Amino acid sequence: MTSHDHELVLTRLIDAPRAKLFRCWTEPELMKQWFVPSPWTLARAEIDLRPGGSSLVVMRDPEGNEYPNPGIYLEVVKDEKLVFTDAYVSAWQPSEKPFMTAIVTFEDEAGKTRYTARALHWTAEDRKTHEEMGFHEGWGKCADQLAALAAKI
Repeated sequence: MTSHDHELVLTRLIDAPRAKLFRCWTEPELMKQWFVPSPWTLARAEIDLRPGGSSLVVMRDPEGNEYPNPGIYLEVVKDEKLVFTDAYVSAWQPSEKPFMTAIVTFEDEAGKTRYTARALHWTAEDRKTHEEMGFHEGWGKCADQLAALAAKI
């Protein structure tokens, strides 16, 4: 097993300070404005921003179907890094089918922020499924929406 068998990565240089990008990732009202690729929406976002804290994001497709995504924060470093997983749903209760752990980093670079989102999957099959679901297109569109929002706040 090699890491690229299980990992998908998106990186962008965004013209916004790290603190603004971190806010967009951690404040529910801001998350609702960028977190899913349009025309999808974020119906709900609940965040307990601390290691071991739970999160719940509920994505809504254009037909109104909702897709809840519970998870747990593993690491939180203000304005620098977020690590979260769907392997647990709350209070360290294991999920029925873990899919991935995400590592999101924000690094200063040339007066902008190097934004990197890594999705680490439990299996190579899960990675392939995520890629086929449109990881690069969807997460890329979300990164564009994130950059646009960060420029306004």
